[in-house]
Amino acid sequence: MLRRAVKVVLLFALRVFFRRVEVVGRERVPREGACLFVLNHPNALVDPAFLLAYAPRRISFLAKSPLFRMPVIGLFVRALDSIPVYRKQDEKGDTAALNRKTFERAAELLRRGGTIAICPEGASHSEPYLLPLKSGAARIALGSVSVKGEGGRGQDEGDREGTPLDLKIVPAGLYYTAKTTFRSGALLYFGEPIPVAPAGLGPDGEPPREAVRALSDRVAESLRSLTLNADRHEALAMVARAERIFSAADQDEEDEESLERELRRRRRFVEAYAYHRRHSAPRVEALERRLSAYEEELRQAGFEDPRQLSPSTVADYARVRKLLARALVFLLLLPAALAGAALHYPAYTLAGALATRFARQYDDVLSTFKIAAALLFFPLTWGVLACVLYAFAGWWGVLAAFALGPPAGYVALRTREEFDRFAAGTRAALFFVRERSFFRQLLEERRRIRREILALGDEYEKAVDSKQ
Repeated sequence: MLRRAVKVVLLFALRVFFRRVEVVGRERVPREGACLFVLNHPNALVDPAFLLAYAPRRISFLAKSPLFRMPVIGLFVRALDSIPVYRKQDEKGDTAALNRKTFERAAELLRRGGTIAICPEGASHSEPYLLPLKSGAARIALGSVSVKGEGGRGQDEGDREGTPLDLKIVPAGLYYTAKTTFRSGALLYFGEPIPVAPAGLGPDGEPPREAVRALSDRVAESLRSLTLNADRHEALAMVARAERIFSAADQDEEDEESLERELRRRRRFVEAYAYHRRHSAPRVEALERRLSAYEEELRQAGFEDPRQLSPSTVADYARVRKLLARALVFLLLLPAALAGAALHYPAYTLAGALATRFARQYDDVLSTFKIAAALLFFPLTWGVLACVLYAFAGWWGVLAAFALGPPAGYVALRTREEFDRFAAGTRAALFFVRERSFFRQLLEERRRIRREILALGDEYEKAVDSKQ
């Protein structure tokens, strides 16, 4: 019951914090049998929260030991049947002996057909690439399916009689459009399961190092295929800018493409960018200057996103009707939205301020603190409202507070987003009327930049094909 309640809370929190949540490849996850999930770790506790909320299996996590000692988080960690992992920087004494017991517990759970998840990078981070994987995931997997020696008995199960376990490793990649930003996007991407072949265990119960290294390499390769990786942050920033320009020609702000498609295109852009930085750096630098100049012109015109500058916004009658309908909905919801905003603004501001203070310069934990603070302060807000209304209407007031408080906050949130879209569409229409030649000039420059991006991409594709 507690696990189910935790899952509901996580689903609610993730769907509120992230405006767009997509899950791809869920059908690849085995519905029964032993399963070991491995996922990248760019966003602290938000990463396992996604897996716990959206994976179609009951999961036990391997979590670092300090989490079990935290007052509130420790309760959630234990409720999810997590298993502690002991790191030298967290513990005193023989962590190797403690982790042997951890691995034994994990292997025992897998042999019973259970499901475990682990972040093999070992720690949350904000590097633009996948960190070298720790050996724990491979050691657990091989230790679970293997027996001592060749054809011997299992190290702690005398009744297995050397029968190997059918274990699958399921890689799960997480992609965030802006991981610290409220109402951004997140993609959970399940890859093809990796079968684990048995390897003879040594006298100490450990699998051969070569087998551990080979399996870790396969896991790393699979995770890289599901995530966005670059050698430096500047490359990701440049690719994001180019991708926004490129995709703006195919869509406007109303027609958002899938995050899976965005990830695939950005992965290809990263590869092409790295290639051209090595072979035609002057062209890349020239493109960067053109992008900067174009973005500055957009800002001077009052636009932040190139998708806001769309001919369909002003030339499509259906778009104009949608703009007017949005204005009507905004006016109808305005009273409830203002009430919801007034009620939740103090908690929203306080949660953000405290999260920023506690996260300090570590942006990989900022979203975790924001969500945790919101899960504390918003229910407190509804509780305070319930106390106030109780004084006037008794228990009916309490019921009204908890029945109407959360929806009012959601209405305020969505109304603000609808207002922002309405304002952007109106701004584009007015800009087209007042500055039609400049409007067309910006569109033409965007087309030229897109053609240059396409040319660079075609050259990279030809270079790749010539090597095959």
